[in-house]
Amino acid sequence: MRTLYQFPLSHFCEKARWLLDHKELDYVAHNLIPGVHRAFTRLKTGQNKLPILKDAERWIVGSTDIALHLDEYYPEHRLLPADENLRQHALQMDALANEMGRHVRRWVLAHALQGSDESVEILIGEKGYMRQFDKYTRPLIKKLVSTGYQLKSDKVAASKAELDAMIPKLNAQLIDNKGGYLLGSRLGLADIAVCSMLAPILALPNTPWETEQLDTFSAEFLAYREYLQQLPLGQYIARVYATERRARVDWRGM
Repeated sequence: MRTLYQFPLSHFCEKARWLLDHKELDYVAHNLIPGVHRAFTRLKTGQNKLPILKDAERWIVGSTDIALHLDEYYPEHRLLPADENLRQHALQMDALANEMGRHVRRWVLAHALQGSDESVEILIGEKGYMRQFDKYTRPLIKKLVSTGYQLKSDKVAASKAELDAMIPKLNAQLIDNKGGYLLGSRLGLADIAVCSMLAPILALPNTPWETEQLDTFSAEFLAYREYLQQLPLGQYIARVYATERRARVDWRGM
């Protein structure tokens, strides 16, 4: 059985889940705890990043390398085009999405941790030692996340500026490709990457970021969410999630 080691709320892990689901492959999603996860990831792969896919005896680190692995070993429902020029374009868009994802993560986390404890509750999980001692683990998780992702005001502002530059470029790319997909005529790596990276801002239904507590978010967050919703890019992300995100595994993991 394949195992995806993940953080439930990570959009990079959502991207990896979507890649596996797109390939219609069986797997289990196993949760690790932010900060504490480093002991495991270093032991198994020599680094700190998630997601990690264990496929038989192979350990694959990072969502892009997972995509390349899946196309090599499971060629059905290809993620990358066969045409070399289109393939390179798709990889470039994936790299842009990954860079954007780091800024989305910092900006959204900064706003989310100022509001309710909903995201922290998900990270703690429904059972286990973290839940048994949640009075103590809740502030610890907040501290680990805030420190690990550098949620200082200047860093958060810089990430917002990067998003302001990247999102219009992707919106223009979508329009240039006649609005169906970002590249080509069917869902592929570029689409999955961009949709996964921006989904936390949109807080779409049936995603890890769906919430009934949007009123706890700042006016700045809600205004930016509305801005993205009004763009063709935001409408495309909502459409792709509604029509092509066929999840085979519960994102909450185990």
